[in-house]
Amino acid sequence: MRCKYTYPKPSPNFLNKLVEFSKRYTYSSILISGDNHDKYSKFNTIAALGSKEIISSSFNSFKKLLSFHNHHKDWMFGFLSYDIKNEIEDLRSENIDQFNFPNLEFFIPETILFISDEDIKVESFLSENEVSGLLEEINNFKIIQKEDLDIELNFRETKKEFLKKIERIKKHIQLGDIYEMNYCQELFSKGNDINPSSVFWELHLKSNAPFSVFSKMRNKYLLCSSPERFLQKSENKIVSQPIKGTRKRGKNNQEDQELIFDLKQSEKDRSENIMIADLVRNDLSRTAEKSSVKAEELCKIYTFDRVHQMISTISSNLDEKYNFVDVLESTFPMGSMTGAPKIKSMELIEKYETTKRSLFSSAYGYITPNTDFDFNVVIRSILYDEINNYISVMVGGAITINSDPKSEYEECLIKAEAMIDVLKNEK
Repeated sequence: MRCKYTYPKPSPNFLNKLVEFSKRYTYSSILISGDNHDKYSKFNTIAALGSKEIISSSFNSFKKLLSFHNHHKDWMFGFLSYDIKNEIEDLRSENIDQFNFPNLEFFIPETILFISDEDIKVESFLSENEVSGLLEEINNFKIIQKEDLDIELNFRETKKEFLKKIERIKKHIQLGDIYEMNYCQELFSKGNDINPSSVFWELHLKSNAPFSVFSKMRNKYLLCSSPERFLQKSENKIVSQPIKGTRKRGKNNQEDQELIFDLKQSEKDRSENIMIADLVRNDLSRTAEKSSVKAEELCKIYTFDRVHQMISTISSNLDEKYNFVDVLESTFPMGSMTGAPKIKSMELIEKYETTKRSLFSSAYGYITPNTDFDFNVVIRSILYDEINNYISVMVGGAITINSDPKSEYEECLIKAEAMIDVLKNEK
């Protein structure tokens, strides 16, 4: 049984030290919303340290997840891989896979820290003395030092190949196979050893994203600076916040305002966003109380440290005959990372992309003992395998009939900029 403790306000460098400290565990996760704490988020920062139990699955995964939670009724941290789609629909993935993640993996942590500006609340299987010692050890840990890196990421495909593929995808749209499709490409590096905590910390400082994650899973790391929420359950309310539409930040306030105005007025971005918002409404309706699905925000512009984003907020009330796993299964994968119609888009994604998405386009988050949850969309992220010294970054965008291939390529570079910068020590 977990015991609960409360400790004073953390020191200014506590989170920095905690990220480095968390690597000593086989499994750990730190979820940070920080300065971007939104009206739906329940916590500023949650850290899950150590693993008491683990569920890892690549078949019958949703059924196993429900059984695992029903048995333990505890906090769980982990992911739904993009390729769990192959369990939901009759699909396959045969592209390059450097990470070999399961379709689903969650761990029940030994200790959970809920960190706010006011205090640190702890739930742990450890005694009070052990928890006090743990916090003292973290406070005495060294601050993460910025690494001297100069890692060049290689594109899995050339710009010419990318542009040709966008034209082919547009042909599918012209033929009526799809209306929109999310196409992604991989940037990668082999043979470079990095300190993942240092790289994540620099990425966090640069991006300050509201759904950031530092996660260690044995010898593999997710360094995530995602701006997007996939799905949240709070009692019977479900919220999804798909993103479609991106502009870089301006050099000054005037340029910022011009870029925001341009994004607001963009017919292409609005049509992309509304199309995916409609898809989300349809997904949520499968488990919703009658007439409860609504758009709380449509095409609203949010500004982050690196980019401006167009975000819609769709909500529903969960029908009591459905459980939390039903909601996840009926909405995954997120429409913002597939396209519409969903199944045909996913088929074409496998045809045109060269790399298995793995944890990219996945959902990472937590599930509470009472079946509430909050999951992000794993984008703007670095995956790192410390055994094989393999670094992977995937970026993409929504392709519509109005897409200009060169503009789509430039948008990919904008989205990859923060990850490229931290690996090359750029400011």
